[in-house]
Amino acid sequence: MIARGGHRVVLFERDRFPRFHIGESLLASVNDAFDALGVQDQIRAMGFPQKWGATFGTGDGRVELYAGFAEPGGVPQPQTWQVERARFDEMLLDHAASCGVDVFQGYRVLDTTFEPDGVSIEVSEELGNRKVTRVKAVVDASGRWGLLARKFNLRVDEPRLANIGFFAHYSGVPRQEGKRAGDIRVVARDDLGWFWVIPISDELTSVGVVLRREVFDAWPQMTHEQVLQRAIDETPAVARLMRGARREWPVRVERDFSYGSKRYAGDRWLLAGDAGSFLDPVFSTGVAIALESGVEAGRAICDAIKRDQFGVERFQHFSRRQRNRYKAFRRFVVGFYSRNFRDLFFQPDPPKGMFNAIVRLLAGYWDPPLGSRILLEAFYASVWTQKRFQIAEPVPGVGSAPRPASETAPETPLEA
Repeated sequence: MIARGGHRVVLFERDRFPRFHIGESLLASVNDAFDALGVQDQIRAMGFPQKWGATFGTGDGRVELYAGFAEPGGVPQPQTWQVERARFDEMLLDHAASCGVDVFQGYRVLDTTFEPDGVSIEVSEELGNRKVTRVKAVVDASGRWGLLARKFNLRVDEPRLANIGFFAHYSGVPRQEGKRAGDIRVVARDDLGWFWVIPISDELTSVGVVLRREVFDAWPQMTHEQVLQRAIDETPAVARLMRGARREWPVRVERDFSYGSKRYAGDRWLLAGDAGSFLDPVFSTGVAIALESGVEAGRAICDAIKRDQFGVERFQHFSRRQRNRYKAFRRFVVGFYSRNFRDLFFQPDPPKGMFNAIVRLLAGYWDPPLGSRILLEAFYASVWTQKRFQIAEPVPGVGSAPRPASETAPETPLEA
């Protein structure tokens, strides 16, 4: 975005692309970012599975809800993609270079020094040679490594989202019919964990389980492969899908992946994507937030260059938008790990207006118009009421196991 605005950009990338990265399922809102970046035609030409929505099911398979992005209003481009991140990320990096960005792969950023008139960046290449580059401002897009978050002690842990994920790629997993063949399946478990089943190519499907930390800690010691297989075997809806599947990749593990940030901008710096914050993967917000915050960071830097003003006050709008987006998604994600939320979310015949407001949020549009906002607030109020008075019958297979202690954990400073 900065290079397309006519400015010189240097990009230091620690890895060499293509490289593996988890996070295949995109939201419909990313189409707005693709338009801004000028990559819609390239995405479409890559042949990724089309995603029109998501199917949410109970662990016993008795309830399935389809959240189609085309159903609610306010989703201008409802069709999005399931992507293989190695290819997808490499395309974006190559596109940045084609827009004029000076891309240096295999360069690790060692330190940044902020001064009134600019920033000095010390980097090391693969052979160990060091150099210092002088710039006007820095966008930290270093992901969970969080270069500036560590430097300025910005990370805010999420104790209510202390989860661990086990996942691999499989062949032979059956798909849904028609244009729903590319949709993600989210299957709830009775211990408040959940499965994802994501078709990422004609042959491969990403299958993973997210377990609450206290649930995993209570299991006997097992290999990663045994953990994933046990979770599959004891979740009937997933076990049926995986009956004829074959694992094609080693099982990988991700843990304690949720965090927020005290700030998203300062004098001559911005945080974009996971360098700022990351939520649990349950609603696939990671890539959408990364792309959208990247576009917004580019626009904020272009405006700062135009005005020759790089103080934190110039980036207040950017920072406020990142915080509000995070809090909007976080409210929904934290709720998903409670029984009262699931009892209402997985009702087989939900109120149409309220469900459409939820689907619009799940499509990535976190700042809805007033009507949708009122319906979302009504849903949250119902969740609160369900916790105290049980206004709806509990749904089997989504969370009747003993309640984890984290459901009653204190709120984080972000909510305070």
